[in-house]
Formats: sequence, C-alpha cells, structure tokens
Amino acid sequence: MAAQSGRDILLKIEDGESFVSVAGLRARTISLNARPVDVTDADSHGRWRELLEGAGVRTASVSGQGIFRDQQSDALMREMFFAQTLKRWQLMIPDFGIIEGPFQILALEYAGQHDGEASFALSLASAGALVFTAI
Repeated sequence: MAAQSGRDILLKIEDGESFVSVAGLRARTISLNARPVDVTDADSHGRWRELLEGAGVRTASVSGQGIFRDQQSDALMREMFFAQTLKRWQLMIPDFGIIEGPFQILALEYAGQHDGEASFALSLASAGALVFTAI
C-alpha cells in the first residue's frame, strides 16, 4: 500500500438524509479501543491474566481541528453540541474503510489570533453500535 495523504481522511455528519463533510478540517485522529474483561482467578494457568473473549466494551473517539469554511456543517456541530444530541457520522479512511454510527460531541473549541483565521477543534465519542464497511 502506498502512503496516503492525511487530507483524504474525511469526517461527515448526517444532515437529514445525506452526509456533509465537516468543513475546513486540517487535522483529524480516529481511535478505536476495546476495554478487556479480566477473568483471571487463583486457578489461572501459571497465574497469567485471562481475558473473556468477545466481552470487552468497544469505543471510538475522534478529534479534529480546522478552520471555518462551511456554514451548514458549522451550524450542525454547534446545534449538536448545545443540545447534546446524537447524530450519525461517517469516518472515511482511505484504503481501510468507512466507519459509521452515532457519536456525541464532547468538546467544541474555538480559537483565533489577531493576525490569523478563526479555528475550531472538536472531540467526538461513539454513542452506540458502529458499522464498518471495507473499501
């Protein structure tokens, strides 16, 4: 697999019946995690830790930073944060796949310097079952 451009990773938020790209993202990180269930006891072979297969809690988190460019997605993110609603998001990762499901905005930050553009940062947390589609 050849190297991929970071700008090819897309975050899209559901707006009605379609998805719109979160405008102006310059950096983004997607983390997939699984918390194990430890079932180790006094009879565990060699006192090695034992994990219960398939029982862990899976989570996904997303963070991104960018600039304001699109009023539609900016308004969706702002409304979603203040109402603490869940919306479906698509996370498109080149040569990997698409992860889709409900997320909640945990943090929405705004910043700017007097000689630069206004910027924002956001953090998302998965809020239900996610679907993975390979591409």
